[in-house]
Amino acid sequence: MIKIDIISATPDLLKSPFSGSIMKRALEKKIVEVNFHDLKDFSKSKNKQIDDYQFGGGAGMVLMIEPIHNCVKFLKKQNEYSEIIYMTPDAPILDQKKCNHLSICGNIIIICGHYKGIDQRVRDHIVTLEISIGDYVLSGGELPAAILCDSIIRLIPGVLNDETSALTDSFQDNLLAPPVYTRPSTFNKLKVPDILISGDKNKIESWREEKSLEKTKRLRPDLLKK
Repeated sequence: MIKIDIISATPDLLKSPFSGSIMKRALEKKIVEVNFHDLKDFSKSKNKQIDDYQFGGGAGMVLMIEPIHNCVKFLKKQNEYSEIIYMTPDAPILDQKKCNHLSICGNIIIICGHYKGIDQRVRDHIVTLEISIGDYVLSGGELPAAILCDSIIRLIPGVLNDETSALTDSFQDNLLAPPVYTRPSTFNKLKVPDILISGDKNKIESWREEKSLEKTKRLRPDLLKK
């Protein structure tokens, strides 16, 4: 069973994404274990302080190194981890290749940024991998952490009812997924392409490959250069 431990200043923000759908199913099947750790529980100060002003001045508070260090040390006494990940906008952007790797690499720790960020010494000496979900800034790393978990967990064998579903998603082969249709075959005179209801599996597969390439060329031509 893969274990994911998430360190956060506001762990309550993380509970909802794991309470339904695919991630809930994975937890119930005990395919993956996800734990949330409140950074304040690892502060040694009387008022449970976890952030402070940045040296040199400037706006914004910074998460302190000591509570993060204490939490990671506590977790590493109990388990071995393949990666200690920091979610931050100033990092390489998450892609499907990285999701595939993380789904098979073993236990991971995810550190959620907050406020102005975390003490650079955490990034230099504790974190092993930094991930961004895009070129924009959120209030904290909790939602990005949930996105990362979803992208990983759905790839783990046994989570999806049909494991081949994840293998045909967009980006798995540097192509966008082709159009998909379901019943009814005709709605308000809008018809499903005849080939999809022809029953000819070879022709259907060729059609999907063609449409996938067309869609990628139109919307994400950069993927074809990888």
